[in-house]
Amino acid sequence: MNVGWGWGFGIPAIAMFIAVGSFFSGSRLYRFQKPGGSPITRIFQVLVASMRKSHVKVPDDKTLLYETADAESNIKGSCKLEHSKTLRFFDKAAVEVEGDHVQGLISPWKLRTVTQVEELKSIVRLLPVWASGIIFSTVYSQMSTMFVLQGNTMDQHMGPNFKIPSASLSLFDTLSVIFWTPVYDRIIVRIARKYTGHERGFTQLQRMGIGLVLSTIAMIVAGILEVIRLNYVRRHNYYDLEYIPMSIFWQVPQYFLVGCAEVFTFIGQLEFFYDQAPDAMRSLCSALSLTTVALGNYLSTLLVTIVNNVTTKNGNLGWIPDNMNRGHLDYFYLLLAILNLLNFLVYLWISKWYTYKKVTGHLG
Repeated sequence: MNVGWGWGFGIPAIAMFIAVGSFFSGSRLYRFQKPGGSPITRIFQVLVASMRKSHVKVPDDKTLLYETADAESNIKGSCKLEHSKTLRFFDKAAVEVEGDHVQGLISPWKLRTVTQVEELKSIVRLLPVWASGIIFSTVYSQMSTMFVLQGNTMDQHMGPNFKIPSASLSLFDTLSVIFWTPVYDRIIVRIARKYTGHERGFTQLQRMGIGLVLSTIAMIVAGILEVIRLNYVRRHNYYDLEYIPMSIFWQVPQYFLVGCAEVFTFIGQLEFFYDQAPDAMRSLCSALSLTTVALGNYLSTLLVTIVNNVTTKNGNLGWIPDNMNRGHLDYFYLLLAILNLLNFLVYLWISKWYTYKKVTGHLG
């Protein structure tokens, strides 16, 4: 704001033009996979076929379920999937009955292969894991909201002449990601592999769970800093002081912890969705994982609205007033820590229940 909005938007715009140019310059090196048809259509076909046969009993012998005889899947770019015992209602779509053939051809809205049924099952199994990422994204969104408000009340000077904007401290989140990504791959995985015996050190679900724990700790650390800040305000009667003499760099640990949690959860989530998605639905599932960020921001806004409405009753200032020195942002951080902890406990149950996909055959 001190230099001008033109510079503020101009520099990122130039950087994006360079990035887009770099992206397209490597297009000849891309590996393109031919589309295997619409995954949304196949999902609805399994749903419709299952509901049409809601009265049909699924045989105990899985070999009686319909599947193509070839070793390859009839879906382009996809391997065959083994039958799983969960979500058996959808198996009804693979039970062959009279009327499934129309003029000698199989109706895609009446009979589906085991692989196509397992595609839908894979998506359904991913949804609880996907939902657990929404709370994490709510915590992650605090970097651009409550962390900034907290920093606005603190001393932002670096030396006598330079003042750092509080929003710029998100740089430490980026530095944390840059630091922890190679540390995780080169050091943590090797150490964990000795104890777990897993090739990647941790399973993808374990990696995401560690990130949830770290994000909870980040909220606790942010809350502790706010308690210290408010005590400092009370002790020196700084209620109406715009900037209290307490360095903004005390916020660095909470940014660093969020960045560390990001390496575990966000990267683990992308790997998990890509790995567990059916071959012909990987783009869809990767996009699905990114929607947690959007929903996390919406949930953060909803929480702030509810907190403000509840805590400002009877003329109270509330937890998040205009003057943060008279509020209780520490309570809001504690609320997020509790929600994230509850989310983690539910996530543990989801992880125990989750069934990994099993591939058979060759690419179609």
